[in-house]
Amino acid sequence: MSHDAPRPDPTKMKVVYALPGMENVPVRRDLPYREVDGETLTFDLYAPANAAPGEKRPAVVFVSGYPDRGLQIVMGARFKEMGGYVGWAQLAAASGMVGILATNREPVADLAALLRHLREHGPALGIDPARIGIWAGSGNAPNALSRLMKDAEVPIACAVLAYGLLMDLDGATGVAQASAAFHFANACAARSIDDLRTDVPLFLVRAGRDQPGLNEVIDRFVAAALARNLPLTVANHPAAPHAFDLVDDTDETREMIRRMLGFLRYYLRA
Repeated sequence: MSHDAPRPDPTKMKVVYALPGMENVPVRRDLPYREVDGETLTFDLYAPANAAPGEKRPAVVFVSGYPDRGLQIVMGARFKEMGGYVGWAQLAAASGMVGILATNREPVADLAALLRHLREHGPALGIDPARIGIWAGSGNAPNALSRLMKDAEVPIACAVLAYGLLMDLDGATGVAQASAAFHFANACAARSIDDLRTDVPLFLVRAGRDQPGLNEVIDRFVAAALARNLPLTVANHPAAPHAFDLVDDTDETREMIRRMLGFLRYYLRA
């Protein structure tokens, strides 16, 4: 007889911070954005409850770096069904911004297609195409960071990256090794910090009790970004573990979540 503990249901994960009414924000589900090999890729749109007809609000795209098929095998759910990300999209909507969660087959190409779709069809969706930000954490961060490159097709207004694997710099290989082990898209491979735009406000959040190798990636990136005077804000949550927004139910974590939402609201003029 097996005594293995049952695998937790990722759809029931919750962010440890809440805003009034967030679970009741209007949601438009399964809106199509791309056709690939006969499969329709879709996104869910979490809207502010007080959005007026025809009003265009800023939007936050929550970025995945993992193919949904892999997530379904390992986690039992697609990215846009995972409770933690649903909670973040609800928080965005309760903060006056549109939250976007999407399905994908190939994270890098599909994120680019999603952003093109939001730029082209944003006004009809109640989104201001000039005010799109992104949020990502952990292994999803390289895919999000790749959208801040100078050659990215759709300009991003700002970004929040939490406890994220970012890019390998100065000959380091930690991100490449983690990508090989955990199968997230290393979308910044062979790119340089000098490829980043110099006008995108970026908020990096570091978890002090995270794996040393991950924090080495963040610390190396911070040093390089500050040496180039990039518009970078860094917040260290010294007592926090990885994925603290889901597992660390403390006042300090709730304050960090408020700071992330405040950064997005400020730079998206929400």
